[in-house]
Amino acid sequence: MSTNDHYDEISLIKACSKGDHKAFKKIYDQHSGTMYSICLRYMNNQDEAQDALQEGFIKVFKNIGKFKSSGSFEGWLKRIFINTSIEQIRKRKIHLDVTDINTNEIKLTHAQETGNMDADKMMLLVQQLPAGYRTVFNMFVVDGYSHKEISEHLGINENTSKSQLFKARKQLQFRLKGWFE
Repeated sequence: MSTNDHYDEISLIKACSKGDHKAFKKIYDQHSGTMYSICLRYMNNQDEAQDALQEGFIKVFKNIGKFKSSGSFEGWLKRIFINTSIEQIRKRKIHLDVTDINTNEIKLTHAQETGNMDADKMMLLVQQLPAGYRTVFNMFVVDGYSHKEISEHLGINENTSKSQLFKARKQLQFRLKGWFE
């Protein structure tokens, strides 16, 4: 990001915190695509992702004055949308499968496992996972949460988080085999 872009972003944030709806629309236009992608990773379908997106931007608008310029604005936004998506899942009372199994993790990062699959196809496979698996997979693999953090956010046991990740990876591996056979 150039100095001018950073200055423009800070100006937009300040204007938005003073209630400038045009500034908020610019922020929305600049970031809604990326934030929608985050919501879509967590939610079952596009309607639920739209709901989470809307709820997230309401939170952004209400709390934009709390943003401290010391960090990345996009990083701040991402946290809001990840947390909003997780809250939406909790509100819908989507329960995680709590069956504990061996938590030896299978790595899904080898090139032969994903081949030349593009990100859109991989996202479709992740979206097809059961809600609990998908949530933990996204939080751990994509967003970098630890199992301890996941357990605190979702109100589950740390071993349940590990189990959910294990099961998600197993299902993804099984589905990936179908793409390449």
